[in-house]
Amino acid sequence: MAKPAAKTRKAAAKQPVSRDGPSYWLFKTEPDEHSWEMQKARGRKGEPWTGVRNFVARNNMTAMQLGDLGFFYHTGEDREIVGIVEVCATAHPDQKDETGVWKCVDVRAVCDIPSPVTLAAAKANPKLSAMALVRTSRLSVQPVTPEEWKEVCRMGGLDPKKIRG
Repeated sequence: MAKPAAKTRKAAAKQPVSRDGPSYWLFKTEPDEHSWEMQKARGRKGEPWTGVRNFVARNNMTAMQLGDLGFFYHTGEDREIVGIVEVCATAHPDQKDETGVWKCVDVRAVCDIPSPVTLAAAKANPKLSAMALVRTSRLSVQPVTPEEWKEVCRMGGLDPKKIRG
């Protein structure tokens, strides 16, 4: 007898995913709490991305693998992508969580975005109309498609082929 579809999907979700190259993400932070300059100061060791208390964002971090790349986004008044980070430790318990429910990854700074990409510029670009940042701007850790990655890098003055963690 065949397994119910829900159980089959759950089992499939737990299987390792084979892929070519990194996946891409966007990490949002209040610059007063954790700025790009603070992230860069952590050096190669990186910093745990703690404090995320949203199940979708937590699940996004659980899906991350070593070497995945992400945009570092300042929220608040700035509302702009200012840097690129690399996942340097996969999902592990968030040390600031006493319940054991929440996870975090560690990220390290890779490079600055020469021309920060504002939320307004992303919203004005038709190529980014489906981007999570444009559609669901409140989610703190978001997936980014390879096409969106390339376009934001282009807007920010970076060649995505030259970005290395």
